[in-house]
Order: sequence, then C-alpha cells, then structure tokens
Amino acid sequence: MASRKRKQISLALQGGGAHGAFTWGVLDWLLENEDLEIEAISGTSAGAINAVALADGLTKAGEEGGRHALRQFWQSVSEAGQYSPFQRSPIDVFFGNWSLDNSPNYLAWDLVSRVASPYQLNPLNYNPLKELLDKQIDFERVRNCDQLKVFVAATNVKTGKIKVFSDGELTADAVLASTCLPNVYQAVEIDGEYYWDGGFMGNPPLFPLFDVRPVTDVLLIQVNPVVREEIPKTAQEIAERMNEITFNSTLLRELRAIEFVSRLLEQGKLDSNHYTRVLMHRIEATQDLVPFGSSSKLNPQWEFVELLFEIGREAAEKWCESNYAHLGERSTLDLKKEFS
Repeated sequence: MASRKRKQISLALQGGGAHGAFTWGVLDWLLENEDLEIEAISGTSAGAINAVALADGLTKAGEEGGRHALRQFWQSVSEAGQYSPFQRSPIDVFFGNWSLDNSPNYLAWDLVSRVASPYQLNPLNYNPLKELLDKQIDFERVRNCDQLKVFVAATNVKTGKIKVFSDGELTADAVLASTCLPNVYQAVEIDGEYYWDGGFMGNPPLFPLFDVRPVTDVLLIQVNPVVREEIPKTAQEIAERMNEITFNSTLLRELRAIEFVSRLLEQGKLDSNHYTRVLMHRIEATQDLVPFGSSSKLNPQWEFVELLFEIGREAAEKWCESNYAHLGERSTLDLKKEFS
C-alpha cells in the first residue's frame, strides 16, 4: 500500500473469549500499516488482554514488538487450552465445526454452572489466565507505555458501576477483573472492592477515549453481533442471545449518546470548545463469526485462533481501503441506522 498521511485513531476493543483472536488480527494489520497511528485503546475482557499485550510490546520494541507480543500471547493461550476439559467432540472435529455445543464436558459444565457458583465449584479460585498474564505481560512496561493510553474496564459488584483502570492502576488483577465472568470465577478483589467482567457496564466503554479537542476518531472492533436473524429456540441458544444483548446494551447507549451530541454540535447548540466531535468507525465480521456459535469463544485451538486472526486481518484491510480517506472528516459508522 502506498504511504499516505498518517492519521491518528483510538481503538475500542470488545470482549469475546477466543473470538478476541479476530481483534488480534485487526491489530496486527493496523500495526503493520504505516498510515495509521494508535493513540489510545479502551478494552474489555479479551479486548483488555489485547490492549495490555499491545502496550507491553510497543514499549519494548515498537510496532513490531506489539505484533510479536500479541502473537506470543495468543500462542500461549492456545498451548494452555490443550489441557482444557472443554474440547470439541470427534464429530465436530470431523465436520470442521469449531463450537463446543456437542462437547460432553462443556454441556455438563453449562448445566452445573446454572445451579452452583464458582465459590462452590472452584473454592481455591484457580484461574489459568493469571498464570498466562504473569508469564507473558510485563505490567511495569504497560504502566510506562507512552506510545498510547490504555483503559481497561470492569464492573464493580457492589455498586453496579463501571470501573476504568488506567495508568498506574494497570495490573494483572485489573485485567482479571475485566475478564471475570461471575458464573466461572469468583469476583476479583482490588483495594477492597470486588469486580466482575467489564462487559456488563461497557463492552467496551467509549467515553475514556473522548478528549476535549475538535475531532476524535474512534474505531470500534466488534466481535459480538448486535443482530441475529434467527430466533433462538433451545435453552442454550436463548441464554447465549440474552448474554449478547446484555453485553451490547451499554455500547448501544453510548453510541446513541454520541449521535445525539454530534447532532447538537452540527446544529450549533453545543460549544465545540467543551465537547468533542466523535467520529465513529467499526470493523466487524458478523457474517464470518456468527456461524461459529457462542460456545466457540471457549475454543482456543490454534487452528481456530489462526482462522480468526486471518479473518481479522482481512476485515481490517477491507475497512481501511474503503474508509481511510474519511478519517478526520466524518463517521463511517451510520449511528442512526444502528437504532432504526
């Protein structure tokens, strides 16, 4: 691609388990592209993991260091997943189905987790992600990263409010809090407060990316579908769709607020010296990701992770080819259409 004027963007990274490898692919392509400069990242759950891995690598060795750190982390996730009790059934392996819907262990866990809590099922509170974070991420480097700002979101269990960790607050515990699904792990304690997955209150939060300046371009990397054409009918499908709606609700509210403020700014009803004109963009691959099924988010098999990675790179390239010229000029995500 011919070199063009470098433009700054902020990234908002959704959570989605193993589907976060799609986001990894997007990030890999963006870091390879010399036309774009990432100035801030807001991430939740898997998005938070991608964010801190990128910050760690950037601080150590620039863009190539960021790409290497992301690949190294996802490889370690896949290696650890080899010992997971959740594996695809032989039938799914034969037919190339990446979901765990027919995995006996997954089905048993899904049933048990509806009637017993992690305080009963996992009293020692073992979380394999903590080992990976401690081994793969140098959080001192993350906290000292001056190439970009990093924001990690979690949900305060007691207050129900969002907590955004940044700067000196960026620790392994902050990322564990952001990824803490309450039916899988015990709430994460940080300074006397308890946290669950950030997706309940911001998946991901957009407001940390707003700075009081004339224009801010925010690129949303979306892995959770907003729209599904088929009506869920099984108990599992209904539960999965309820989770998708819940985890997308705060995002949709923020997008609605952005559209409202943007409209008032255009009409001259708000002071542009005190409000930022936010230009929203989105990279997503709903048509590619939906067929995998929600349970595939727990499948870190390397072949699947690589597939998601390639889908992400392709989606990023297509998006940039169509929308690069509009950065700094207008939103390429039709916010009104999102609510119609």
